[in-house]
Amino acid sequence: MTPTNPELSNLKDKICIVTGSNSGIGKETALALAEKGARVVMVVRNSEKGENARVEIIQNSGNESVDLMICDLASLESIRHFTTDFKNKYDSLHVLVNNAGAVFNKRQTTVDGFEQTLAVNYLAPFLLIHELLPLLQSSSPSRVINLTSGVHKRAEVNLEDLQSEQKYKTMKVYGSAKLLVILFTYEIARRLEGSGVTVNAVSPGFVATNLGANSGSRGYSIMFRIMKRFQLTPKEGAATSVYLATSPEPEGVTGRHFAKQQEERSAEISYDTELQKKLWDITVDMLGIPPDV
Repeated sequence: MTPTNPELSNLKDKICIVTGSNSGIGKETALALAEKGARVVMVVRNSEKGENARVEIIQNSGNESVDLMICDLASLESIRHFTTDFKNKYDSLHVLVNNAGAVFNKRQTTVDGFEQTLAVNYLAPFLLIHELLPLLQSSSPSRVINLTSGVHKRAEVNLEDLQSEQKYKTMKVYGSAKLLVILFTYEIARRLEGSGVTVNAVSPGFVATNLGANSGSRGYSIMFRIMKRFQLTPKEGAATSVYLATSPEPEGVTGRHFAKQQEERSAEISYDTELQKKLWDITVDMLGIPPDV
C-alpha cells in the first residue's frame, strides 16, 4: 500500500516542478504551490519571461524558494540536459506537473525530426517522467500530474501516422496528442502501481491562456484572444492541478483522469489497454529508451 502523507497540503521542504510556468495555468500552479511553502522549480523555454514570472511569484507568495530552469521541450537534448542539471542540484522530487503545451498552425518538425505538436505535448512529458523517475521513486510518496485537454474526447489515434505526415489539421493533431497523454498516463500508472509514485491526468477546462501564441498563425492568435472573454481564468484552470498536487484526498489514487477537482471518465478509447501498450512500445522506440520502467 502506498504510504499516506496527510501533510502534503503543507508543502514546506517539498520540491515541485511545473513546466510552462511563466504564464497561464502553469504560472498559477507554481504560485499556488509556492504559497503552500514548496520549493518550486519553474521550467520554461524563455529565460526573460521566466525570470519576470519568478519574481512576481516570489513577491505574491512571500516564498523565496522559487527557482528557474531553462528547457526547450521540443528538443530531446534540452530535456536530457535539464534533467541532468536538476538531478545534480536536487536530491528529491515530490511533485512533477507536466503543464506545458502548444498548438501549431502548420506541420513543423523539431531538431529531432518529430512533428512539433506531438513532441511538445506528448513526447516531452513522457521523457521527463522517464528521466526523473528515480528521484520520484526515492522521494515517494510523490505525484505526477499530466495536463491534457477536453478536446481529447473528440480525438482519434492513428498509430500508423503519429507524426501526422498524411494529413495535418491543427486542432485534430493537438487533440490526438492530448489523447496520447491520457493513454500514456494510464499505462505508466499501471506499471508504477505500488511504487509510491502516482500519475494522473487533468483536463483544466476551457481556460484563457497563451496556448495559441506560438501557433504561427495570426488568425489563430486572434481567435484565441477573442475566446478569452468566454473562458475560465488561469487560476480557475489551475485548481485541479493544485488539488492533485497538494490535497490528501487523492493520496494513492493513480491512473485516473480529473476535471473540476474530481475524477471524470475520459474518452472510451483511452481505456483500451492493448492500445496503451502498443503506444508505449512505439514511444520508447521513438525516444530510444528502455521499454521497462
